[in-house]
Amino acid sequence: MPTDQRIPVTVLTGFLGSGKTTLLNRILTDRHGLRIAVIENEFGEVGVDDALVLDAEEEVFEMNNGCICCTVRGDLIRILGALLRRKDRFDAILVETTGLADPAPVAQTFFVDDTLRAQLRLDAIVTVVDAKHVLAHLDEVKPDGVENEAVEQIAFADRIVLNKTDLVGPGEIAEVTGRIRAVNASAAVLPAVRADVDLRQILDVRAFDLDTVLADEPDFLDPDAEHQHDQSVTSVGIEADGAVDVPRLNDWLGTLLGRRGPDLFRSKGVLNLAGDDRRYVFQGVHMLHDGELGAPWRETESRRNRMVFIGRNLDRAELEAGFRACLVGAGA
Repeated sequence: MPTDQRIPVTVLTGFLGSGKTTLLNRILTDRHGLRIAVIENEFGEVGVDDALVLDAEEEVFEMNNGCICCTVRGDLIRILGALLRRKDRFDAILVETTGLADPAPVAQTFFVDDTLRAQLRLDAIVTVVDAKHVLAHLDEVKPDGVENEAVEQIAFADRIVLNKTDLVGPGEIAEVTGRIRAVNASAAVLPAVRADVDLRQILDVRAFDLDTVLADEPDFLDPDAEHQHDQSVTSVGIEADGAVDVPRLNDWLGTLLGRRGPDLFRSKGVLNLAGDDRRYVFQGVHMLHDGELGAPWRETESRRNRMVFIGRNLDRAELEAGFRACLVGAGA
């Protein structure tokens, strides 16, 4: 049998806050010797993930004007086509989806386009699972006709990275693993802390099998298949100039996450703190949140604050007013 010379593609998925970007950074900084092109998709009006990805030799392409599984699949095809036309070809491609993406339509892209199918090989769908919060999302009751993305992401996975195992006890890990197995009994489950897994178990593993998928889902290649998001889940993006007063920020975030934490699936931001020349990177999942100082702001760079909140029934005006009250000079 001749060797398959097509470029392998890994689709990295997982619900909001599961640790996809942490795993992506792990891949980009590991000494695997591969040239990897990264395609990122954000759910929201304001792009933040570009600042969360560590500087690396690999190139990162962003799509943040919709969800990759529905509204921006054309963008994905165009980016992939542009990559294939380049002379400095890549050894592999990694597609990171939004936390609300159904991976099936993303995988379908590599089979319905003849050019992509001839030159790219879908290697594996890798789903990152948050051991602390996944049960709540699996048990969430959705409106009629609306898919539960957390379930779909696990069901369609070839490899499952069970992340944040340090935040739960052995009993909870066993319960989560059992629920995962009830949804997907065949995917390898890889326990991890901060997405630290052996990359040989998730890259170039030749795990995606189209025949197996078609046996379970005969309409997988149907281009008219629909995916409907839960319309109560939205994104609020905030951009603002100025310096952030740290005590006010801590008070506001503490109150906000304590009061609205169950409905705030994901929060993240890159902020300009008063009196500091480094970016402050904030990340939260429900009521758990942390932040750290990152790379210095570049001299030519605008120190513009960017925050994104993704959750259910969000109040845009309340969030914007709360953040702007944290800016220096905004008043007590």
